[in-house]
Amino acid sequence: MAAHSTRSRHAPRYDWFKTALVLGGLLLVYYLVPVTSLFLSVPPAEVARRMTEPTVVNAATTSLLSASVTTVVATGLGLPLAYWLARATTPWKNAVLAAVVLPLVLPPTVGGVVLLTVIGPNTLVGSAAAAAGVPLSRSLVGVVLAQLFVASPFVVITAKAAFEGVDRTLEHASRSLGKSRWETARRVTLPLAGPGILAGVTLVFARAMGEFGATMMLAYYPRTMPVQIWVSFISLGLDNAYPVAILLVLLAVGTLVVLNTVASNPWE
Repeated sequence: MAAHSTRSRHAPRYDWFKTALVLGGLLLVYYLVPVTSLFLSVPPAEVARRMTEPTVVNAATTSLLSASVTTVVATGLGLPLAYWLARATTPWKNAVLAAVVLPLVLPPTVGGVVLLTVIGPNTLVGSAAAAAGVPLSRSLVGVVLAQLFVASPFVVITAKAAFEGVDRTLEHASRSLGKSRWETARRVTLPLAGPGILAGVTLVFARAMGEFGATMMLAYYPRTMPVQIWVSFISLGLDNAYPVAILLVLLAVGTLVVLNTVASNPWE
């Protein structure tokens, strides 16, 4: 019996941790190999030359401008909503949160269809805006509206988590000193939640830069970088889509750098 007990203690045990590393490593390879392959598919000199083509420059300009406007609007409207969601105690708060998350779970093309039913060229709102000289489709405004629909939830959800992470006793102390709710939010809550808010703002910009489905449905022109990638692929082949694709990958990497340096990584 003692010998059997000794053999049991020294028998090799199944190492699940190493197995998890191997299985997860396969997925990690699946992530990295295609991205690496993209950069190896075209010589850097050729990519640099193609970056100066008018179609690429116009698409990059449109994407940067629209994503910047989208980020500003999403932040200006999303932070108050995030603060309310973090501090409200009403029973229907979860219903509001569900409405915020809904654009994230909708397929992007469905998001475009949903927008077209409200602000499309044949709708009451779309027709009135077009008559006023501000068309809401096939325009830069349309691009921003499409990006805002799919990207703004990121700042709301991330900022909500950042606000909830602020120690409420600090806010109570500020209020006890006679500060208003607005002054407390501005001087206490916002600075402490700042890194998390910056993470949400960064994610909004990155998501807006990469938005394709809703933009295709609502505002095919002016072309953003994702739309230009699709057009280049369909009309000229895969090789012609590489330059803009590489640029978008570089922007995505830049987003990760921001999240891991000046912002608070929302996934940690």
